[in-house]
Amino acid sequence: MSCSKIFSGDLPELLYEIIEYFQNDYSNLYPCILINKLWCRLAIPLLWENPFSIRTGNYNFIKVYLYNLNKFLKATLNEYQIIDSLLTSNTLFNYPSFIRYLCISKINTSIVMWLKANDITLNMGLEFEFKNFISMSLIKLFIENEVNLHTLELEASDINYDTCIENILEIILQNPNFINNNIRNLKFSISSSSSKIVNRVTQIVNSNQNLKKLSFNSDTLTSYQSLLLSLLSNESNYKIFEQLNVLESVHIIFCYTLDCFVQQIIKLTKQFKLKSLFLNQQLLQLIINYCKNIRLFSLHSIIKDDITSLIFSLIENNKQNLNYLSINLSNYEDNEYSNIKLILQNLGQILPSKLEYLSLVLCIKPNDIEIFLKNSQYNFFNKLVIKNTNQEDDNYIGILPYIKEYVMKKKRVKYLAINNTLIRGCIKSEVDLFDLKDEVKEFKLHNIKVLYYNNLSTYIYRFKMKLINYLVVTILRWKYFLNFITYPIFIYL
Repeated sequence: MSCSKIFSGDLPELLYEIIEYFQNDYSNLYPCILINKLWCRLAIPLLWENPFSIRTGNYNFIKVYLYNLNKFLKATLNEYQIIDSLLTSNTLFNYPSFIRYLCISKINTSIVMWLKANDITLNMGLEFEFKNFISMSLIKLFIENEVNLHTLELEASDINYDTCIENILEIILQNPNFINNNIRNLKFSISSSSSKIVNRVTQIVNSNQNLKKLSFNSDTLTSYQSLLLSLLSNESNYKIFEQLNVLESVHIIFCYTLDCFVQQIIKLTKQFKLKSLFLNQQLLQLIINYCKNIRLFSLHSIIKDDITSLIFSLIENNKQNLNYLSINLSNYEDNEYSNIKLILQNLGQILPSKLEYLSLVLCIKPNDIEIFLKNSQYNFFNKLVIKNTNQEDDNYIGILPYIKEYVMKKKRVKYLAINNTLIRGCIKSEVDLFDLKDEVKEFKLHNIKVLYYNNLSTYIYRFKMKLINYLVVTILRWKYFLNFITYPIFIYL
């Protein structure tokens, strides 16, 4: 395809596809604008599509935006000691028209940094008023330029900003084309309980039927519940989600009482995709029943006896698709060791025949790892990561003889990392297999590459964005956080 474009003389289009690869690489985008007019014309829109998120320490783009304000708004700037000499005198492009990603809170942060960079000091009350004025002015500026906005993030974490947030939402509702044409992502982080904010957010969600991602994030349960229930409390409202025909995911983060939400989702007649969801204990069974395509399962912290069998059922039900498994029970006390022993004994019997990645962070005793390895003797792990969090001998990895016998000799892994951590009071000591050079050489003779634990243990996080369907479950005593981190699991209801 690229060759045909070259021979047809369609070089600008081909060049744009090349420059697009630098979309978030600002250090390489900046030189592009200096090559010639064509390169500059193609690179500038990419540089200005998300200026509030660029961490360069340069906030001069604020004065470019202010230059594009109308005469009335510019006159108001003088009341805040913003004189014309601080603004850009002329611009080659209509920079406001290029914005694609807008986070309201980052506007305020950028304004404060721009004021500091220009040695402009306003008293606290005046600075607060100025930030609100600029935020409102820039929203109006973007609306006037009919921008093609893809993502809008709106935060209301401080009650002092309620009025400003209410006004911004009202402007958006009065100009539906601002977000209705091509908006793909909406993210709301709302701690305020203002009924006006809740109602206006609900209207915005209801009016955008082409959303791909919808995120709710709040650390205040009451306000979040108000918003959630306003969307899902009755049949006419929860059908909003059925109307979002291209919705790819929904995020519901930092909320702890979602029984009503889950029950409303169950009533939906179409396949529903979740990005993030908190569940309590009694709803874990729903995940076992409806999630059959989990590719990544990560269990952290503490697991009680009464749900151990549920976790095993979840793994068993997803054997055909499960490819990444991480179990971290490092917070267990000594008197809870029997649970770990039970987990290791049963885990080896239910694992898929092949796993791309297996990570175990446990208090492991040699006899238990032997049983686990025997029970899983026909399983192959491309990457095996083990951290033993309790050993009497801090100078040697006690489980190593069993790893050699049941893993190394049978060549059951390609990459291996083992760390032994001993904690005595406030003293912590570690031994990493990677540092035992003679052992590393021995594994190498069996075509097994030993890696540093910290490097291989982060593999699962570095590559999580490449997964299609996976589930991370974090269980903290009686609370469960089910996080579908990348494009989410289908829940068939």
